[in-house]
Amino acid sequence: MKRFVSSLLACGVALALAPAMASAKDIKLVGVTVVDLGNPFFGAIAKGIDAKVKEVAGPSAKTLVVSGDYDLGKQSTQFDNFIQAGVDLIIVSAVDSKAVGAAVKRAEAAGIPVVAIDNTADNAMATITTDNVTAGKQACSYIVDKLNGKGNLIIVNGPPVSGVIDRVKGCKQVISAHPDMKILSDNQNGIGTREGGLNVTTALLTANDKVDAIFTINDPSAIGADLAARQLKRSGIIITTVDGSPDVEAALKEKTQIEASSAQLPSALANSAVDAGVKLLNGEKLAEPSILVAPALVTRDNVSTYKGWNSGK
Repeated sequence: MKRFVSSLLACGVALALAPAMASAKDIKLVGVTVVDLGNPFFGAIAKGIDAKVKEVAGPSAKTLVVSGDYDLGKQSTQFDNFIQAGVDLIIVSAVDSKAVGAAVKRAEAAGIPVVAIDNTADNAMATITTDNVTAGKQACSYIVDKLNGKGNLIIVNGPPVSGVIDRVKGCKQVISAHPDMKILSDNQNGIGTREGGLNVTTALLTANDKVDAIFTINDPSAIGADLAARQLKRSGIIITTVDGSPDVEAALKEKTQIEASSAQLPSALANSAVDAGVKLLNGEKLAEPSILVAPALVTRDNVSTYKGWNSGK
């Protein structure tokens, strides 16, 4: 069963799990491997995990944070390094949701609980993710509304992880309900980076004369897509995305073609992941091992009231 968590979760869970936290002081070292520390979202998650670990286990507890850099072999080796280092808990944002399962098994065989964050990871004992289907729906509903249900859309896809797959799924569900909306492309991998978004969007805009909107799977891709449109002197394109990062906050306030982002809550994800890890370390069976954190759509109209990742809320 999946549980939906609001943005208030970060405040409420700490109290709800107070008994478990009492023995969390035994935690000395937590290993964290994320998809790409070059993406500010994962940097915010890492910062949130470190803060939460210190909150529940004391200031001497440490986190060892590394970047998988979209490289499965590298992330697999990171698991082995964590095992050798004797970490108490591993939190992973998987480079490949299925293929990372073998590394997860090795860690758990060594007695180290593994919690997946942001993306699923096969064999993980708990999974904390944004409700990515809803995020995709929010971003693409905005496009449909702006275009009155008629126009051409390109999707800048990303790595084969659950979060990306679900965002695209949510977007397509919305678009499929509008017969006058046409998806021109949905299978080009921008690898979740600004450069990838730039390259994929440049190719797709060059190949298609009429593009009314672009949906990208994350903010860096959207910023790259906006740059591609400007370089090709293509205007009037609605760009929406998922993340709610500080970079996209700035883009929404400036003269870009990015108009909306379904915002994730890295602090809520981080808090939930550590709380789940504490329970697992205490030998508790999780009644709800899969938790979804609800996103919120940030647009040009409401960005002035958006608290953002740096608020810690």
